[in-house]
Amino acid sequence: MSIIVSAIGQGLIWGVIGLGLFLTFRILDFPDMTVEGTFPLGAAVCAAAVSHGVSPVLATLLAFGAGTLAGLATGLLYTKGKIPILLAGILVMTATYSINLRIMGRANLSLYGKHTLFNGQFLNSLPPYFNSVVLGLIIIAIITAIIIYFLQTNLGQAFIATGDNPTMAKSLGISTDNMQIMGVGVSNGLIALGGALVAQNNGFADVNMGIGVIVVALASIIIGEVVFGELTMNQRLIATTLGSILYRFVILIVLTLGFNANDLNLISAIVLAIFMMVPAMESRFRLRHTFLKGGK
Repeated sequence: MSIIVSAIGQGLIWGVIGLGLFLTFRILDFPDMTVEGTFPLGAAVCAAAVSHGVSPVLATLLAFGAGTLAGLATGLLYTKGKIPILLAGILVMTATYSINLRIMGRANLSLYGKHTLFNGQFLNSLPPYFNSVVLGLIIIAIITAIIIYFLQTNLGQAFIATGDNPTMAKSLGISTDNMQIMGVGVSNGLIALGGALVAQNNGFADVNMGIGVIVVALASIIIGEVVFGELTMNQRLIATTLGSILYRFVILIVLTLGFNANDLNLISAIVLAIFMMVPAMESRFRLRHTFLKGGK
């Protein structure tokens, strides 16, 4: 039972990263490699701040701010510097590695014995692993509600239009550059926030903890879309969180079958590839079925 509760809690926390990537990958329609740098950046900023006695709430908000700045750097390189988005993200991701080392002063920083969001007085009174579920639910609900509200505003509609058709958006007087800079900034802010939450939940921050994060975040998005099918924009945001939880259960099942934990990145890539191929396989099956039925 505790393993299942832990998986749900992890899924909710990692759902924050999935929501962050959703803004760029699904709405703006481009891949952003910055996430593999901003995830550990958020963890590093939060861990360093908490280690110096800063409130965990403020430390988490500082992580969000640091991730936003990194995302803004990527957005500026892409829009103003005319550097391809993939390369711009890699440049910022590479730079954040050195920044993280400077922030923490070492490659790994422990939060053992420190006060974090996950060991407050109220959460400590809950059964084991329920702290991450309760806190994860609260945080993911707040973030999802804010994003849904934002997307319904004029600014949010301009943001969506930029991703759907930049040429049309420009003809309507929308500054697509500003929309893209804002989107990448907020996206990476959320991912850094997720990094801060993961660091506090795990009890440490590490400069290499961002490796493979983009695959995990993509898995949350893709699994949610494949499992729940055609959805509205608001429903897809909720499906991303549910996809993150389902992904955790898939990984739990794989590890239960005896696979090595060192193979997690390989397993994650395989799981993502399988789910990404499902729509194409379903389309081929329907086409074949229609052809055979017509042949009769």
